[in-house]
Amino acid sequence: MGPRPRDIFINTNNTIYVTSQAANRIIVWSEGNTIPIKNISGNISNPFSLFVTTAGEIYVDSDNSTGRIDKWTLNSTIGIPIMYTCAKCYDVFIDMNNNLYCSMTWTNDLTEQIIVAYSAVPTFQVRLPSGDNQTSLLHLIVYIRDTLNCIAEFNLSSVNVIPDSVGITNLINNIQHLSNGITANPIVQLLASENQNVVAQLIISLSQELNKMNNGNIDKAISNGIPVTSISISSLGYQISPWLSIPINKSALVEYNTELNKQANVQDYLITFITNLAITSLDSIKLQASALAQFTKATNQLTRTTLTLAADRCYQLTIALYLKRTRIPYEDVQTAATQLIQCAANLLSAVNGPLQQRTTILNSDSLRATTFPSDYDTDLESEWSNLNLFADGNDFSWETIEKGRNIYYQSQLANQIAIQMNDLVSLLTSTLNIHLNIEQSILINTSQVLMSLKTKTVEIFSNKYIQQIENAQIQFPDNLNLNLTKNSKISIRSIIEPLASFGIANTNLSRLVTFSIIEENEISIQTNINHPIEIIIPRDPNLIIPSMVLQNVTSMNFTLDFTPYNQLFHLHYLDITSSLSISIHFEIQPLNISLAYLFIYKFDQLPQLNSSINNIDGWTLFCPLNLTNETLYKYFINNQQTSGHQSIIYGLRELNSTEMMDSCSNTSINSPPITDQRFNFTSNYQLRIYTSGCYYLDKTNQWKSDGLIVGPLTNHYETQCFSSHLTSFAGGFIILPESINWSYIFANADFMKNKTIYLTVICVSVIYIILIIYAHFKDKKDLEKLGVTPLPDNHQSDEYFYQIIIFTGQRKGAGTDSNVHFVLYGDNDETHIRTLTDPHRKILQRGGIDSFIMAVPKSLGLLNYIRIWHDNTGKGSSSSWFLKYIIIRDLQTMEKFHFISQRWFAVEKDDGKIERILSVANEIEKQNFSYLLTKRTYHSISDGHLWFSIFSRPPSNKFTRIQRCTCCFVLFFISMFLNIMYYDLSNEAKTSTDSLSFGSLYITRQQISIGIIVELFALIPSLLIVQLFRRLQSRKKQISPLHQTLYKIKPELNINEKQIKKKFSFPWWCIFIAYGLSILLVGLSIIFIIARGIEFGDEKTQKWLISILSGFFSSIIFTQPLKIIGLAIFFACFCQKNSYDDKEANEYLDNNQLALDNDEEYLHSIQKKSLFTYRQPIRVNRLNESEINSARQQRLKEIHMWSIIREILIYICFLTVLYNIIYSNRNSNSFLQVNHSRKFFLNSRQINCDYTKISKIDEYWNWLQNNFIENIRAQQWYNGEPPKNLSGFINDKSNRLIGWATMRQLRVKSTLCQVQNEITSTCQYDYSFHNEDKYSYKPGWKNSIIKNYSSSITQSFQYSTSKDLNTYVYVGEHGRYSGNGYVYEFRGRLVDLQSNLSLLHQLEWINNQTRAIIIQLTLYNPNVQLFTSVTFLAEFLSTTGIFTTARFEPLSFYAFTSIIQLICLIIYMIIILYFMWIEIRSVLKLKWKYFQQLWSYIEIGIICCSWISMGIYIWRYNECKRIGQLFNETNGYVYINLQLTSYINDILIFLLGFCCFFGTIKLLKLCRFNQRLCLFIQTLQYAGKELLSFSMMFSIVFISFVSLFYLLFISELDSCSSLFKTARMLFEMTLMQFNAHQFNQASTFLGPFCFSIFIILVVFICMSMFIAIINDNFRRAKENVRHNNNEDIISFMIKKFQYWTGMKKVTEEEILEERNIQMRSEYYDPIESFPDKIDQLLNALNQIYITQTMEKPTRIKETTF
Repeated sequence: MGPRPRDIFINTNNTIYVTSQAANRIIVWSEGNTIPIKNISGNISNPFSLFVTTAGEIYVDSDNSTGRIDKWTLNSTIGIPIMYTCAKCYDVFIDMNNNLYCSMTWTNDLTEQIIVAYSAVPTFQVRLPSGDNQTSLLHLIVYIRDTLNCIAEFNLSSVNVIPDSVGITNLINNIQHLSNGITANPIVQLLASENQNVVAQLIISLSQELNKMNNGNIDKAISNGIPVTSISISSLGYQISPWLSIPINKSALVEYNTELNKQANVQDYLITFITNLAITSLDSIKLQASALAQFTKATNQLTRTTLTLAADRCYQLTIALYLKRTRIPYEDVQTAATQLIQCAANLLSAVNGPLQQRTTILNSDSLRATTFPSDYDTDLESEWSNLNLFADGNDFSWETIEKGRNIYYQSQLANQIAIQMNDLVSLLTSTLNIHLNIEQSILINTSQVLMSLKTKTVEIFSNKYIQQIENAQIQFPDNLNLNLTKNSKISIRSIIEPLASFGIANTNLSRLVTFSIIEENEISIQTNINHPIEIIIPRDPNLIIPSMVLQNVTSMNFTLDFTPYNQLFHLHYLDITSSLSISIHFEIQPLNISLAYLFIYKFDQLPQLNSSINNIDGWTLFCPLNLTNETLYKYFINNQQTSGHQSIIYGLRELNSTEMMDSCSNTSINSPPITDQRFNFTSNYQLRIYTSGCYYLDKTNQWKSDGLIVGPLTNHYETQCFSSHLTSFAGGFIILPESINWSYIFANADFMKNKTIYLTVICVSVIYIILIIYAHFKDKKDLEKLGVTPLPDNHQSDEYFYQIIIFTGQRKGAGTDSNVHFVLYGDNDETHIRTLTDPHRKILQRGGIDSFIMAVPKSLGLLNYIRIWHDNTGKGSSSSWFLKYIIIRDLQTMEKFHFISQRWFAVEKDDGKIERILSVANEIEKQNFSYLLTKRTYHSISDGHLWFSIFSRPPSNKFTRIQRCTCCFVLFFISMFLNIMYYDLSNEAKTSTDSLSFGSLYITRQQISIGIIVELFALIPSLLIVQLFRRLQSRKKQISPLHQTLYKIKPELNINEKQIKKKFSFPWWCIFIAYGLSILLVGLSIIFIIARGIEFGDEKTQKWLISILSGFFSSIIFTQPLKIIGLAIFFACFCQKNSYDDKEANEYLDNNQLALDNDEEYLHSIQKKSLFTYRQPIRVNRLNESEINSARQQRLKEIHMWSIIREILIYICFLTVLYNIIYSNRNSNSFLQVNHSRKFFLNSRQINCDYTKISKIDEYWNWLQNNFIENIRAQQWYNGEPPKNLSGFINDKSNRLIGWATMRQLRVKSTLCQVQNEITSTCQYDYSFHNEDKYSYKPGWKNSIIKNYSSSITQSFQYSTSKDLNTYVYVGEHGRYSGNGYVYEFRGRLVDLQSNLSLLHQLEWINNQTRAIIIQLTLYNPNVQLFTSVTFLAEFLSTTGIFTTARFEPLSFYAFTSIIQLICLIIYMIIILYFMWIEIRSVLKLKWKYFQQLWSYIEIGIICCSWISMGIYIWRYNECKRIGQLFNETNGYVYINLQLTSYINDILIFLLGFCCFFGTIKLLKLCRFNQRLCLFIQTLQYAGKELLSFSMMFSIVFISFVSLFYLLFISELDSCSSLFKTARMLFEMTLMQFNAHQFNQASTFLGPFCFSIFIILVVFICMSMFIAIINDNFRRAKENVRHNNNEDIISFMIKKFQYWTGMKKVTEEEILEERNIQMRSEYYDPIESFPDKIDQLLNALNQIYITQTMEKPTRIKETTF
């Protein structure tokens, strides 16, 4: 039947009819059926009673508010209203004559009665409210009270009262416009009379009409699709008729808000007339309470002003009633209490409605919240100025601030009204309790509140006591112990309010239920948790339950699923993070009710249940026998189980017939059915999940959940709670969305809101396209490298072939452009000089592999060694060559020979050789560790590392760069998809109790398992695609490059191929599958990445992106290369047997077994060739030793030249970035900022307030009161306008005060004088750390309190330490002052500051013991982004007098003000690392000699200053973040002392200055290339010892004069008042900058005398000696100039530059010299060919002899015959 069945009727056929108020329908069952046969809904609303005639006609009371009876004929779909009543019918009856009877109550219900007037005279005028909505009838009752307080009740006849619609409309219009004519409105004139009866009657009448208009406005909005729960708070026991699901009409919503705000303005205007009424008597209390109850009934129309006034008046009426409680009868108390409690409930609903998003913020409230206050002060402690109170996180937009202001002011008012109404209820309870005896009760039942107060004895709790109040219920456990006597009188108070108080979002649909047990005060109850108090908390009946979500699981049975949910169960992830505990409710509706399911779940992890793993937190079986009447499977997890968890992953699996039979028929099953087969659903199901919670209000009016348990009877409409105590309760309820809320995604898919996720996908796609273009270009280039080149010097008659594979190293400059020649030696023969060339492509390049075919006349036999060299004809570094190794294969016997080199062929590297002999490597050499490691590492990185292979893949590999690039991005997108899907789970795993933490790094089992799962599921599809591409067959049969070359050499040559077994491969058309699968995976990943990113929001997406990019780059740059190198080392160490037969070589060797007809006939045919074949003699340029030395010298000069150019370029770059960093760090506005601050604060233009001329304490106070405090608060503009939006700014309107200013006083103790005198016995000496006064005093420096002062005044006489104040030692002109002291904080409004300073002046805060006043404040100028640390120091000396100084330190915390500065800093640190590397090498090379060079210390200075500066940069960046965070948290109203920061900033300036100095002076090092510029350095070196001696002598003379002038003129001249000043004056005199008159004024004789001696001895003698030393050593340096090798290199560089630019042409002499060298290299002496000629002759003779020998037996045979 559902909740709240109201009436039951059984006809003669035993058919049952039941009215269900919760469902708004009549349910019909036939005899013997448990399923309803009919549901009648139509236009039924809140059905209460019904009657069914023998003809099947149904009569039902279907409208609780108007009292309407509807008639339903047989098979009709809608009821017909047949009668209206003035109240609801508790029962309906139809007699035989079809007369209709209605049973109802009327006059005894006080909630239905409204007091409209009272009078002490028998004749008075009454203005009646309007009558019933349908009949306009109004029932009148008159109560007559005599002098003995006895009451007589008279029921007068009913009258028809029709409202004055025209008058009300005119009043509304007049109030809207607030015209001057409103006072002429007759209703307003009556309201202004302040007559109790007149005002109350008009307010009641107007309120009733406004309430009717409001209800009509709400009904109209609901009919246009607007949810009722978003615009109103449903009354108790009231439910609207269910409307059809229609789209929201936005224009209707606008119209609703217009009417709502119009009526709210009316009520805002009318409330003042009620609050102006006097509270004179009990009747006035009842009348005003009745008016307020009606006035506040429309809870969605009450503004904050209205709420405040109404709450105050209700509270005042309650206090007045409480004071009269013992002198008035119970009936009057009950009447007044009914109206007051209804008023209180209305106010609580109204103030919490906007906060709970049940009603909207009214326009007048929004306007008042955002209107600039008239008493505005720029003090940041005011609520208006603290934007953090109104912002949403980091969102400080104007719209957010406006909305936040309304929410903040509404919540503040809600707390205020909650406190008032709680006191009001307590007062009413005490008032009512006086009139109740044991077993008496009172029930106040209104549409807005239901309150029950019963008086019982403690004995009733000996059994289970149940208190039912409307739909709420409380059940106490047995033998509840209240620690009271058995017969003690107690009161049980139960209250239900329509809306829970604001606090957490999921209570906005709950009623507020309050239970209390009261003796004299409330009794605190604490029960055992095993025997708790059961509470049923109802929800708003107008709650809209969304439909269930269809789970299309049948489509997942046979599809490929690469998601992480490809398991035995259909899994779902839910985020259950909540500040308070919640329970979870699952509702599953199978489309096939005959199926059974297994349900499992696990908190914070993936559930696993199979034959080997049982890792779940709970399970249950859903069997058909367990289906509810709604055909639902339900499962419940209470809040105790979910506590401490952030997520839940649950799974569902359909049981097969065997499992269902075994499990569902067995009621005692203790373990779930287990299978290892993938899930297979035969039918879909629908799913709905919602959470619920039990919460209570604590003493601070905050919602808590501890000690409460959600019960299993919780459903959509009510929450079952188990509690161990009593207070106010509410139930939480939220229907959870799907894992990915697509409606939210499409509604919030705006680009500007989700820039990060969109730009990420776009950027990755663009990078992919760019790499594809690059890969396509490089693939085409790779095809050119695959050919096997026949050597150009092959002779056409040679038919014995060798394949030569050359491997060039990967080192820098390993490739060569020189001509490479070789001679190959075997057991049987050796080759002529052969040359490695290719006319079509460049060969022997860095990292290259080149294959050649060499033809020889006959087999060389087993190869022994190879002589290989180059002619060094390459230009620059291209002349050198690094050869790794050579593989030569005999193509006839297929035997391979390895020649391992791993050496340089270069004149300037290694041993300087360009010719080497390489022996054939034996098995031991081929298994050498270094040889194997280099081969494996190179091949693994170039082919095995997927990302690196895009740029370095082996050209012969069929796995192209485009395919590799595609695989990389498929893997990347899949990893992004899996990472973003598991991001929440991995983050929340950090809170696990079993986590291992290292600072901010957390490692948990969940994170490890999640990482493994992500990697595994990303590996599977990527591995499949990689193998598809890698194992593709060619579309056409491919002829190997080796075969192609052999066919070109000898087209008639017969080559037999013996096929070997091939590896498994895919058909060529699988390439379409591979690309299609790649597109599918990338497309799906992008969709889910974007969807999840939109759900995350932009800020969270940025955090995810940073985490994944950091992991991605660390994997590419560190993890994978280390893995590859590690595997290479492992295989090189432990798998050496076949390691030398590496893939790198096999890719260039044809795997087919080649057989070049190596039979006897073929071999002999080679020998039958003519021996007189002419071979062109080969001439090559082979450098002799002198030519190699010459080339080496030339090459070393080139290297030196480029090192100098590199040094100069690096140094220019270094100086550029250094100057950029240094000068960008100094803000050009710093001087202007300091200059302005000085003029602004010091006020030097005003004589009376000039800070620099203060000499007395009164003048100091005058400057503080009349200048300083007025300047630290922004005042009015010049035109009298208030300083809007300048909260926290000082009076210059440009600088913002960070926090507040502080004034710190340092005092000395009053001690006995050190020198006894008769004038005084106590003295106050100058300040020092040991005589500082550290005692705390009361105001006036007293030891006891004479008068109470504010906390700021009291605190200013309390001693505070530097640790508490965050201050440091400050150095003044006359002393050093500690960071301790007595502090006054300039906080509060300007008037408060002025009064506090005046009071401090009166209390003599500054007196004769004061030695220093330090005022510190921090300013920030947002226009120039400068902080300014301002310090005012006033030093009070013991000699009397005040010496004032001020310090203004501009600071820029922004480490990177532009991208250029950031780039410069990165480049600078790279250069510094380069310098460090160079210096470390120099230290290792030179050792102690390194420290004997001046430039070493310059370099060390640059490096040290740079790294320390970088540390300060980082510290400053963190300090900026800390200040920014404090600023955000406190709106800048926190004391931030930048004293330490200014000190460190000074250090940074010093370091940067020295960096600039060292960096600039290092330019002198570049002068070593110029002989004249070197004279400066050589002069200093020669003069070093003499200058040292002179310095010692000069120091003695100078110090003696310093002592003389200091002692003689200390009291006469300011410039001699200290040793430092005296030294500075004498130094200026040395530079001939002096004023001789001051010495004459100081002393007529001694002044000029001492001055003259100083000039003669120091200026004339000492300075002349210094110049002479320099001149003499300069001459010596010039005479001893040595030849500088750098001169040659400079001339060489100039010559090269001239040739390169064409400024100088090559001369004929140089051309002839070059030609001679070339001719000598090409000269061919005929004698050199003599051995070859002899060889040819001998071969010819040998061939003739063989021929004749073979022919001789033939001739003999012929002769015989």
